Amino acid sequence: MSALVDVVVVSYNSRDTLRACIEPLTGQDDINVIVVDNDSADASLQSISDLPASGIAAGRNGGFSFGCNIGLRAGRAPYVLFLNPDAQITPESVRCLAAVLAHDTGTGVVGPRIEESDGTLFPSMRRYQRAGSIWATALFLHRFFKAASWANEIIKAPALYDSVGYPEWVSGACLLGRRDILEAIGGFDEGFFLYNEDMDICARVRAAGYQIRYEPAANARHEGGHSAPRTGLYAILAASRLRYARQNAGVVSAALQAAGLAVGAVTHVVANARRPANRRGHAAALRAIVAGRAAQPSGSPS
Repeated sequence: MSALVDVVVVSYNSRDTLRACIEPLTGQDDINVIVVDNDSADASLQSISDLPASGIAAGRNGGFSFGCNIGLRAGRAPYVLFLNPDAQITPESVRCLAAVLAHDTGTGVVGPRIEESDGTLFPSMRRYQRAGSIWATALFLHRFFKAASWANEIIKAPALYDSVGYPEWVSGACLLGRRDILEAIGGFDEGFFLYNEDMDICARVRAAGYQIRYEPAANARHEGGHSAPRTGLYAILAASRLRYARQNAGVVSAALQAAGLAVGAVTHVVANARRPANRRGHAAALRAIVAGRAAQPSGSPS
């Protein structure tokens, strides 16, 4: 029996959670598990060597998109599920997501309801980053206008997660897409080392004429759902947001977003005066933004 779904898990020093992530999905005739290891130092692949899964050593850490594309090329199933190594989903929920795409031909990507390890909702439906949301974050306005769509990229209203939704994008912690569409648009953009690659691929799927769907009948668990990026990754996050603006916004909007990112880094440096690690992280983000803007004019391809 040919697999219906290829499950692609990109591992980077994920030994502690990797087995719990993939073991429930192995041994299923209709599910093929592919683990791509981005040059981990913790013997991640060895920890699952006894399981019926395909392990691929990438040879280097080329980033999350890089690993996802290796996994995408390694399979042949009509549907591909990208799953974070600190997330878990049952075979039944995987089949539910595949059934959604089988019956809803206008949808290209679907994501499940995601919960934290304690059972609380992880808000996985999202809005694109725009100049308004970036400036709202830079000036801390999102804290005062919590329900305003222009100020918040995350859709947080719990009631909206009780029924099917069609957001602009869904979290890449767990999303399933049609192989033919993913291959047609060239897979993930490997210019995104980490962060924003899920927003970008959903934007390109929508540009190809397909919807993004949220499906509450399928459930996943994400241990790292609520954790903020580590301070050492702030610069990577800033670079990814800058890249997304250049790739997907017009010249004026991209310039406004770049300026908002820079101002946001400055305001957060000031706000974190008594938190040295955070302050250093936001200072590194500012340097990354300035270097990125100097390397390439806003609005041009990156």
